[in-house]
Amino acid sequence: MSLTAATLFPHRISIITGHYGTGKTEFSVNLALALIREREQVMLADLDIVNPYFRSREQRPLLESAGVRVISSSQACSDADVPSLPPELLAILENREITGVLDIGGDPVGARVLARFRPRIQMEDYQLIYVINANRPEVRTPETAIDYLRSIEAITGLTCTGLVNNTHLCGETTADQIRKGAALAAAVSEQTGLPILCHTAEQRLAEELSDLPQPVFPISIHMKKPWE
Repeated sequence: MSLTAATLFPHRISIITGHYGTGKTEFSVNLALALIREREQVMLADLDIVNPYFRSREQRPLLESAGVRVISSSQACSDADVPSLPPELLAILENREITGVLDIGGDPVGARVLARFRPRIQMEDYQLIYVINANRPEVRTPETAIDYLRSIEAITGLTCTGLVNNTHLCGETTADQIRKGAALAAAVSEQTGLPILCHTAEQRLAEELSDLPQPVFPISIHMKKPWE
């Protein structure tokens, strides 16, 4: 089952969060690239101050060549408890002609970045998407995944609206790995009542997963380790 990005993610603002290493930045980049093919104005805000290796701002040339405008938090203050935020972030919140993707950090410090904007965000058409990767040891059980989700909700003051299964093993990802993530996502969904929005998979694996009950969102691998 495959649908357009705008159908899968119809809200004007998509806030992407998840534990460190779940692949939420890869998902954010792919979502922004998919949306720009269907929407006139798309902005990707890189607000992740936690992960030093995978930051969506590193794909600025790719994104901007496709028409996605990229903004990022101050790198100079990346070690601060609450770093300075780009003034352009207000453009996403105030201009309802813009479709926004917000890539936020996957720990309490990163999630706190959004807390000050909570009242403004709650006035907009937003979704808070929790990215799941069953291969991350810290969140590979329903209980630990839900605990982490609730901690992000508590810090941001925002309510999660859906789950994305992004289970992977980088270049060694198989359909069976993604199915393992689908089982974890199903358990989290059952216990929380949150819908599974989609499963991500490289195009080479998408056909093998066509029997999954939720849509498969095809992605390309853009984020590379610094030594690759």
